[in-house]
Amino acid sequence: MRNRGTLLFLLVTLMTAVAGSAPSVAEKIVDPKTVAPEFREAAEKRRAEQVKLIECNNAARLAKVLQRDLAKHVADCLDKP
Repeated sequence: MRNRGTLLFLLVTLMTAVAGSAPSVAEKIVDPKTVAPEFREAAEKRRAEQVKLIECNNAARLAKVLQRDLAKHVADCLDKP
């Protein structure tokens, strides 16, 4: 029985280590300077959207908005001029 517990512990430790080293899937903020000139205007608009979304998410986090209310809070924040 002791070996089974040790094996389980090692398995959980290994799974945690692998999960912690997984690459992030977060979207990178667009840098208009690195985009071709014909797409620069669209990249600037996308960057502005991304920055606003980050600000709204940070405001929700600081306001300690519940997870169930997060989507509405962020949507309302994005609708503000």
